[in-house]
Amino acid sequence: MSIAGELARFVTGTSVDDLPPLALERARMAIASTIASAAMGVDIVSSRIIRELAKERGGAAEATLWFDGGALPVADAARVNAVMSDAAASDDSDLRSIAHIGTIVSTTAIAMAERTGAGGRDVLAAMVLGYEIAGRIDEALTPGRGERGFHGSISTIFGGAVAAGTLLDLTPGQMTQAIALAATSMGGLVVAANTSVAREYHAGLSAMLGIQAALAAHKGFVAEEHALEMPRGFFSAYGGDHLQDVTKDLGSSWDITTNMAIKLVPGGHPHHAAAEAAANAAIAGDVDPHDVASIVLSSAKYRTLPGPKHPTDLIGVAHSPAYFIAAAITDRGYGWIHASPEKVTDPVIAQLIDKITVDPNPPPYPDRFAHHHGATVTITLTDGRRFSDHVDFPRGSAPRGIEWADVDAKYRRLVPLSGLTQEKVEASLAVVHRLDAVKTVSELTRLLR
Repeated sequence: MSIAGELARFVTGTSVDDLPPLALERARMAIASTIASAAMGVDIVSSRIIRELAKERGGAAEATLWFDGGALPVADAARVNAVMSDAAASDDSDLRSIAHIGTIVSTTAIAMAERTGAGGRDVLAAMVLGYEIAGRIDEALTPGRGERGFHGSISTIFGGAVAAGTLLDLTPGQMTQAIALAATSMGGLVVAANTSVAREYHAGLSAMLGIQAALAAHKGFVAEEHALEMPRGFFSAYGGDHLQDVTKDLGSSWDITTNMAIKLVPGGHPHHAAAEAAANAAIAGDVDPHDVASIVLSSAKYRTLPGPKHPTDLIGVAHSPAYFIAAAITDRGYGWIHASPEKVTDPVIAQLIDKITVDPNPPPYPDRFAHHHGATVTITLTDGRRFSDHVDFPRGSAPRGIEWADVDAKYRRLVPLSGLTQEKVEASLAVVHRLDAVKTVSELTRLLR
């Protein structure tokens, strides 16, 4: 049997009652995080452009454009909502490769449920299954796809295809074709994502094309079902390895419970551990930024300081560990305020950035997942005192546990940025919490208008 066929048989043979409560809870958390990040991204230029283009095309009013009031065909609505969430760099990350699977399964499942009339429990199941397939495929691509220059969108599309296909009640044969079509649908360059708003463009395509793959399969479209594993196929082209693990022990554990991390601060998730370690060291030493002589970042994943040292916008902030660390030391914490222009241009933060160097002898990679290994930050003061802290996994990540209090705080902090009334903010969050019992997902989406 093909890999696509084996995955499809597993997905279509798994019901919501087979899923552990923690997996369904993490899916609810992913929805809350995705909506919150989309609220922060609603007025970003890239989001406005994609929303305007989609509305100009128009079409059947199948699914809601969040924070807009309009409705569009399901694939277009999912695309717009995914772009908003990804644009703010404040959504979720998979700890193996930093692919934003939660954004894609949230936006596609909610949009498709509006079209099909599915209830909240079915949405959550579709998300868990979509996350599982995307996560397994991306794990096989790590670190190969990045080394070959490809962005995580080439794997997140499988989350969208499977989530949408689950809500369309695809047969095993149709789900096989949805997965096969997803394999030949998506591209995306990591260098473009790291330096421009191409990052969120990729997310929008992943959501849209994943849904279109599921819809085509539902209509009977037949592709090459062995496209994943055959010579010059998907894994061969994108640097996949460990193919046997893609279908190994299906159902024994769930990636959404073991590998998902929700961003509790803005910017690229690889740098969250460094920011938390820097803040901890600054607090422990009662550090005055003006007394800092040097700062050393040590981590298996840092050989140099990636991104711009002195970012000037959100794109730069998202990819600048130097900014994360300097801001965290200056303010003894890193949070949503650090995405603001006032903090990006803070002269104290800028001075500290120039004192950061990378450990020339970092620890070796213990395995192939660079983002599993955290960061150590050491602050040396002008009087010679040193303060150091290490964080493996930042707050909001599965290995540390994800707390509803943190997710709720994020939601309440960011969703008002969309212009929703406080009443709708609280009402929509309450619906997310009880989504298992919601009969139609429109109970949620009508509150996001």
